[in-house]
Amino acid sequence: MKKNQFLLALLFGLTTATIAQTKPQLTAVIKTPTVQCEECKKRIENYMSHEAGIQKINVDYKKKTTTVIYLTDRTNIENIKAMIANVGYDADDVTAEPDAYKRLPTCCKKPEDGGGKKPN
Repeated sequence: MKKNQFLLALLFGLTTATIAQTKPQLTAVIKTPTVQCEECKKRIENYMSHEAGIQKINVDYKKKTTTVIYLTDRTNIENIKAMIANVGYDADDVTAEPDAYKRLPTCCKKPEDGGGKKPN
């Protein structure tokens, strides 16, 4: 009995490992020029981390880029750009959704809109 349980567990483990390795993943680096600060980083990462197909996301507000690892069978690059725009930020050639941009804190808006870092 224990031998059968062991073999079953081994088979299950190998099957799971094989399935995990066959998921098609891509890494995309998206220009996010309107990302200003740590708050912007948190907003995008929190929103995107709950979306289907997103495996990992990292926003670098100093370089103004967002790196996304995603499953190609669950989402695509255009959907990812649209999601970023829906949070209120530009993503490559996709412009931020105007209502979402208006809801951003002042520090997260473009300097020409009165946003950005406050002078000391």
